[in-house]
Amino acid sequence: MEEKKVTVLLSAYNGEKYIGEQIDSILNQTYQNIEIYVRDDGSKDKTVEVLKEYETQGKIHLEQGKNVGFIDSFFWLINHSGDSDYYAFADQDDVWCSKKVQFAVERLEREKMDEPILYFTNYDFYDGNLNFVEHRKADTMPPSFRNAVVDCMPLGFNTVFNKAACETMRNHTPKHSCGHDWWTYMVCAGLGRVIYDSRVTVKYRRHEKNVSAGGMDFIKFQVWRFRKFFKNDYFKNVRLQLREYENFYQEQLSPEDRKVLGLFTQEKYHIGIALKKVFYPKRFRRTVVDEIMVRIIFLIGKL
Repeated sequence: MEEKKVTVLLSAYNGEKYIGEQIDSILNQTYQNIEIYVRDDGSKDKTVEVLKEYETQGKIHLEQGKNVGFIDSFFWLINHSGDSDYYAFADQDDVWCSKKVQFAVERLEREKMDEPILYFTNYDFYDGNLNFVEHRKADTMPPSFRNAVVDCMPLGFNTVFNKAACETMRNHTPKHSCGHDWWTYMVCAGLGRVIYDSRVTVKYRRHEKNVSAGGMDFIKFQVWRFRKFFKNDYFKNVRLQLREYENFYQEQLSPEDRKVLGLFTQEKYHIGIALKKVFYPKRFRRTVVDEIMVRIIFLIGKL
């Protein structure tokens, strides 16, 4: 029986230093039926030169585009990557463990494929030179739509999703999204299933040019978070994302998930709605600190 096809979606921007190592780790997977689509998001360094070498060798499909930002770049890839059984996001500067795709396919093949399904794993932290830094503690709270409304447990590089999820997103590409991975998580958590695997499958490289905050120490992370949340009205974008999601999918949600979503899509602040969120009986976030913080954010009307 022919192996199911896995299409890897990689958005690149000024990644000449690490992107070859990442692509090599994808090409060297134990699972071999893999096709790689790369979109360069207007790089100004030698990234395109590196990518063209792989393209010339027939190892990747390359698209050169103008700079639109990584979120829209990934959505372009979702919409222009052809037909496949499964899809995986990849960042340009990590390294995949050799059995990452094998683990994903083995687990996903146990599921029914008529609904959107997302699979994601744990990962370890490495420095810019790919020296091991620390193990990431495995998640203990299972993924859920309730969590997906306010948080993104999968981080793109550690996810694989099925054809139904991809087709669902192709039918409704969002104008307001805080992340390609977050939107994919919401689609699968609300309309299908999300599966977490505590095994480590990615060497997550942390360096000065990362756009996310994973791997920071506690104090630095809280400072980063405060600036992100309160300096540039971060939650305005989250609210727009949730309202657009509601417009697309509310009729397909379970009654409980529809009720949860409705708490976050009000146009104006209402103390009664805020208190319903503050005293909601189930947890939204993974840690106690995060849960306390998000409930304070609910109370003051930021989200």
